[in-house]
Amino acid sequence: MRLSTVILPIHRWSEGQKYWRRAEDLGFHAAYTYDHLSWRSFRDGPWFGAVPTLTAAACATERLRLGTLVTSPNFRHPVTLAKDLITLDDVSGGRITLGIGAGGNGFDATALRRSGEEPWTPRERADHFEEFVPLLDRLLKEPSVTHEGKLYAASEARNIPGCVQRPRLPFAVAATGPRGLKLAARYGQAWVTTGDPKLYEAGTPEQSVAAMRGQISRLGAAGESVGRNVSEMDKILLTGFTPDRPLQSFDAFVDFAGTHRELGFTEIVLHWPIPDSDFAADSAVFERIATEGLAQLG
Repeated sequence: MRLSTVILPIHRWSEGQKYWRRAEDLGFHAAYTYDHLSWRSFRDGPWFGAVPTLTAAACATERLRLGTLVTSPNFRHPVTLAKDLITLDDVSGGRITLGIGAGGNGFDATALRRSGEEPWTPRERADHFEEFVPLLDRLLKEPSVTHEGKLYAASEARNIPGCVQRPRLPFAVAATGPRGLKLAARYGQAWVTTGDPKLYEAGTPEQSVAAMRGQISRLGAAGESVGRNVSEMDKILLTGFTPDRPLQSFDAFVDFAGTHRELGFTEIVLHWPIPDSDFAADSAVFERIATEGLAQLG
C-alpha cells in the first residue's frame, strides 16, 4: 500500500510551494490537486489552476509523483488537455498521473458554458466521459489523431514527441457507475473512488466498507466484460468523504488503512490539513501518519 496526499490549490505559489516540497520530504508517494474552476466552500477564496500549479510543483520537486484528482470534461477538451499533459509529463520527467472522472453538477458545470446552454445532465456527463477518455488515450499515444465523434472532434491533432512515460502517462479513472467502471477497466492503470457519498453524513464506517466492497466487485465484473483482470490495477481511495475519520489520530489511521488494504486498496490519499475547513486536522498527527503510518500495518 502507498500513501499520498492532495494539496488544494488555494495558496499563492510563494506560500504554496512549501507544501509540495514538504510532501516530498515526508515521503508521500504522490501529491495531487483538484482540477476545478472553483469548489464548494472555497468558492469565494483563492483558487488557482491545476495545470500551472502542477507545472510549478514539478519544478519544485524531484521524486514525488504529481497529478489531478480529478480532471473532468466539464471544462476540458481532449485536444488541449493532451497538449498540457504531454508538456507536464516532460517538465516533470515522467512523474504525472491523470486522475479523470465524469465531473459533477457544481460550479464547473455552470461557470463555463455556451450562452443559453443548460448544464449537462448525469446522462450527458456520462456520454461526454465515454467519448472523452478513448480520444484522450489516442491523443497521448499517437503522433497525429483525427476523430469525428458525436461530441468531440479532432483534425490531424499533433502531439509530438508524446509522453515521457510510454505508451502514455497513467490514467486513474474515478467511477462507480457501470459505464464509468467499464472505462476504468479498459483504459485505467488505476481506479479511484471516494466511497459512497450517500453515507458521508448519515452512514457508518461498516456501511462504507460494505459499499466499497460492492464497488470493487462491480469493477471486477466490468473488467470481465472487457476482457481484463482488474487485479492488476491500482485501487485508490481518496479520503475525506466517508464516515471514517482517519486523521483523528494515528491509531485511527492505522485501523482505517488496515481495513481498506484488506478490501484491496493499494493507495490511500489524505487531504493536506486546512484549518477552519472540512479538511482541518492536527498537522503533527498528519506528519506522523505520513512517516510512520504504513509501517504499522506490517
